[in-house]
Amino acid sequence: MTPFVPRDPETLKQVIAREVDTLRAAARQAAGPPREITEPSGEPDAPAEEACSCGGGEGPGHACGEGGDGHDPWACVCATLPAVPVSAALLEPVRDDSGRVVDFRVKAGNHVRSAHWLDAPDRQVGRRLLDVQPGAAASGLLDALADVLGSGRALKEHAVDYTEQRHDGLHRTTLLYGAASCGDKVLATWRPARNRNELLSLDAQYIASMGWGTWDLLSGDVTWSEGLASIFRTEPSRPLSLADLSDAVLLEDVRRFAGLVTALLDGEEPSGVEVRFSVLGEVRTLHLVGHPVVATDGLPWALHLIARDLTTEVRSRHRLAATRQQSDRLRQEAAAERRVASALREALLPTHSAELAELGVAVAAAYVPAEEQAAVGGDWYKCRRLPDGRILLAIGDACGHGLGAVARMAQQRHALAGLAHAPRTDAGRLTTWLNELLCADPAAQTATAIIGHIETGPIDTARSFRWACAGHPAPMLLRDGTATTLDPAHRGPLFGLLPGHEYATASVPLEPGDLLLLYTDGMVEQRGEDIEEGIEALRATLARCAGLSPRETLDHIMATLAPETSEDDTCLVAVRLD
Repeated sequence: MTPFVPRDPETLKQVIAREVDTLRAAARQAAGPPREITEPSGEPDAPAEEACSCGGGEGPGHACGEGGDGHDPWACVCATLPAVPVSAALLEPVRDDSGRVVDFRVKAGNHVRSAHWLDAPDRQVGRRLLDVQPGAAASGLLDALADVLGSGRALKEHAVDYTEQRHDGLHRTTLLYGAASCGDKVLATWRPARNRNELLSLDAQYIASMGWGTWDLLSGDVTWSEGLASIFRTEPSRPLSLADLSDAVLLEDVRRFAGLVTALLDGEEPSGVEVRFSVLGEVRTLHLVGHPVVATDGLPWALHLIARDLTTEVRSRHRLAATRQQSDRLRQEAAAERRVASALREALLPTHSAELAELGVAVAAAYVPAEEQAAVGGDWYKCRRLPDGRILLAIGDACGHGLGAVARMAQQRHALAGLAHAPRTDAGRLTTWLNELLCADPAAQTATAIIGHIETGPIDTARSFRWACAGHPAPMLLRDGTATTLDPAHRGPLFGLLPGHEYATASVPLEPGDLLLLYTDGMVEQRGEDIEEGIEALRATLARCAGLSPRETLDHIMATLAPETSEDDTCLVAVRLD
């Protein structure tokens, strides 16, 4: 019998609500009647002389700093601090003559360090907060803790930038504080705002345009990653329920989304589906993969969904489809498919020639995708003026062909465009950052690139090209009729191979009339041929282009060396200093 799959949001929400009610009823029945909680009677079993349960202190008793006759260390709230998984301390207010809170004294603390260079709270017992954390006043933490004591309202996620000079140098971190009143004291906790795994997770979500969420069907709790919240333009603390998601699905896609959800509610693991959602008036296409969390009774008690935002890729498909239609129309009119594709590529990958000409730089580019019907492929280039006056000059090759390579090309090119706006950042640092982004993405593939800057100034002053290499063929320089390959040994590893690798920056002086040629391996690498022979042929051909403009140079190279068919995309960029 074919399972029923809703076709509209209201019916889907009714199905979800019915399944959740059935699940909760089954869970209640399996759990049995509520257990009665009885108050303990008699004195605590722990002897007064027993040492601190966390192993701290010296001698018998709990080292909480309270002391005094009749004080029971095991009835003290600080006896629970060892169970707190983050840094925690019990703080006693220090008041002036008017009764105003001017500081706090650490009465007890646990052994958890929030950073390897920070003292654990138990090492701060007896000291004042402004002594152990001098930034507490400037950051507003002292006032916030005093407000907790005065109002009884808990403090949550209060950020404090903390810097400390240690024997091995300066250290800095951002700590998130939480606090609650505890009689006439304050119980405070703090932790790092982000750890390395969280940062890598955020990078992975950003690069792959993805996120994930969990829907607890029993409690109704919903947890979203920052990536998923970003896709739906909301805060992670305000995730959407399954009913809210049902309302956001485009009507034509409700059946696909309903099929995924109902299969998960049945405990199945369906294949992924593409579903379109309306997000603040914008249509976004997501690829959804789900996984049910099934209990021993066979009933799912939670649903996991992983979403990857395909909106950019879908738009690329539409653009490519429109490009093919336009190419067909222009081919019928002019029978010049290659020139039409070149014009379209210039629209997608502009060289900003007019802007650069004002700086005395002439630029031309040539692009031939491996797939005849495609306007773009995995190769890319970037040549534009930066706000700091330098010219960004880059070329790259994303692994693969087809739409996947186009998507990776777009991600790498756009990522570089954003990173390059960091003021006065050298080429090696940009290359290192881009490599870290790709290494942090588990779905990414390898890629190569040359990233550099042309240092600009008056035309009659000395200029230079400062560049870094990630597994890419080295650029060539044409000067006074002689073509040379820039240092081939200045070559770092491919992108995506070695996280943490620091790429170096090389520099070559430039003179008026010099022409730089950047190219991808599709220009020099053919099946069954040695790539060194291809590089030498390109160098010899470039040497015969002395006196030609960048466009004439590329036309001559393509006419001389470009094969009839190629298994790889080909891209060339020529830059001449006038």
